[in-house]
Amino acid sequence: MDELTIPGVLARAAEEFPEAEAVVDGDVRVTYAELRERARQAAGAFAGAGIGPGDRISIWAPNGLAWIVTVLGAMGAGATLVPLNTRFKGDEARWPLAKAEVKVLFVEDGFLGIDYPGMLGLDESGGVPGLPALEAVVTFNGAARPGVTSWDEFVGKAVSPAEADARAASVRPDDIADVLFTSGTTGKPKGVMCTHEQNVRTYQAWTGRTGVRAGDRYLIVNPMFHSFGYKAGVLACLLKGATMVLQRTFDVPETLRLIEQERITVLPGPPTIYTSLLDAPGRDDHDLSSLRLAVTGAADVPVALVRRIRAELFPQVVTAYGLTESSGTVSACSVDDDAETIATTCGTPIADVEVAIVDEKGERVPAGTDGEVLVRGYNVMKGYLDDPEATAAAIRDGGWLDTGDRGRLDGRGNLTITGRTKEMFVVGGFNVYPAEVEDVLARHDAVAESGVVGVPDARLGEVGRAHVRLRPGRSATADELIGHCRERLANFKVPREVVFVDDLPKTASGKIRRVELRERP
Repeated sequence: MDELTIPGVLARAAEEFPEAEAVVDGDVRVTYAELRERARQAAGAFAGAGIGPGDRISIWAPNGLAWIVTVLGAMGAGATLVPLNTRFKGDEARWPLAKAEVKVLFVEDGFLGIDYPGMLGLDESGGVPGLPALEAVVTFNGAARPGVTSWDEFVGKAVSPAEADARAASVRPDDIADVLFTSGTTGKPKGVMCTHEQNVRTYQAWTGRTGVRAGDRYLIVNPMFHSFGYKAGVLACLLKGATMVLQRTFDVPETLRLIEQERITVLPGPPTIYTSLLDAPGRDDHDLSSLRLAVTGAADVPVALVRRIRAELFPQVVTAYGLTESSGTVSACSVDDDAETIATTCGTPIADVEVAIVDEKGERVPAGTDGEVLVRGYNVMKGYLDDPEATAAAIRDGGWLDTGDRGRLDGRGNLTITGRTKEMFVVGGFNVYPAEVEDVLARHDAVAESGVVGVPDARLGEVGRAHVRLRPGRSATADELIGHCRERLANFKVPREVVFVDDLPKTASGKIRRVELRERP
């Protein structure tokens, strides 16, 4: 089996670390040998359901052993993963499901009190309107009902283990492993296609740089529908034989309990996780001495925070930078870097990946000079799903990916991100694109136009503020517009504040000048 495929990575982990704990999910514990057997059974179930190479499946569920087994089984059958954010509303989920022509959707009944199939419009006859490619909905934990199959029914139709093994052995490094949908500044979210080899090589480099190793106990609290939880979490642990301890949603008391009980050594996450742990009431009542390594994103991390994390929680702290279009990683610091380098840069590019800083003419600029951040290497996506125009716009001549970010390189080759040309902001580690929120606001009868920006927030890093101009003769309250958004958007995208304005600043071409909006008090 090819070790540059995810099934190959699982096979090697099961051979090298058969008795090591692979996953801890609540009271359930499985070794790497047992994980491989569960994934083999799931691969056989996919084959038995008629899912073949290139077919796409979706998981709309929280972190859990079932999530991991399903994705490994799907890839063992040659299928492609399309993960869905558990906070999505029905219309948000419908777009990637339709665009990717997903054939099987997996859900967990009742997570966050949500009826996921119901949000898609599943009716009593078992049909899901508007998704003709969808052949089955499988629940991890519920009973079968019209239109929904139980997990036991699904795996009960598996082909033989020998046939499942043959399927896994036929997966090639250049097969598409996953399609992660990422919102753009305009239009609908786009599906980013990455291969098995891209993922494996990228996270071999990531684990080498960050120092994740065999024997580590890695708390995966980052959601697995995101590359931080799935690729820098599940895949990184598979590559090194580390133990995945799963937490469904971030909850400070539960995180502290798991760190102490499971002797957690590695806990990556956005800066807000660390500030919450540092300031948690009762923190000193827990034994957190097992913690070794923190890995956080490229958002501004104050030097003082890095020093405090090192002094009070983690001896080793590193920062990294990436985007979905780069298989999730571009650069990372090393555990040997000093606190200021870790706090003020994203480190150097991972092995065999190039970063260029260019001006508006596409010419490289000297070290220390701001410009557009371009990336080239094996980690650059194969393209956007069924969108050659968007792909051509994102990947320039010579294979350079336009990240949409601005930054600079210092004399040692460390990258610092200084701004985002795409106007995205980050709420608690999740990307929010103004155009998507503005589109939802525009559907309200009273709204003429809006401009959404991110503003600083002590807990989440940034939150959304909507500047809204109402239509003449119409009225709406801030609470009404926030509620309108909450019904249609994942909670992290919902503006926390609405400011009513008489007009919005615009460029000569009529585009909203969000820089000016951000500068308003």
